[in-house]
Amino acid sequence: MPSRSTSFRLSDDAKDRLSDRAEREGCSVTALLERLIIEGVDTLDHPGIVYRGPSHDRRAALAAGPDVWEVVARLRELEGDEEERIAVLATESDLHPRQIRTALEFASRHPDDVEARIARNEQAIEDGREAAKRRQALLT
Repeated sequence: MPSRSTSFRLSDDAKDRLSDRAEREGCSVTALLERLIIEGVDTLDHPGIVYRGPSHDRRAALAAGPDVWEVVARLRELEGDEEERIAVLATESDLHPRQIRTALEFASRHPDDVEARIARNEQAIEDGREAAKRRQALLT
């Protein structure tokens, strides 16, 4: 999406805090402000969702639980309709069905982000398997 120039008036305190934080994170004030706005709106739209991770690798997660992509990935592994899968996951984890639904609703609004995380995890697993095979081959 193309960017548009926008003007905001911020208090000196807000500007100072934003500038200090941007400097600590090694990014521009504009980049930090954009991230804070996007994440802030997401957390307002989806109570129970927070963002974790370093500035270059932020990910949505349940406030008292796993990352959203992890919930979706596990639900995919289960059988049954949506409610049956939610019930199984709630039984096997410490998650309340409401939390699982929150993660699922967030994922439905941000499918590209969630799919990318799942694909990245699957690739890391495959890379680990290949590395284990290469190590084993060295020992035979």
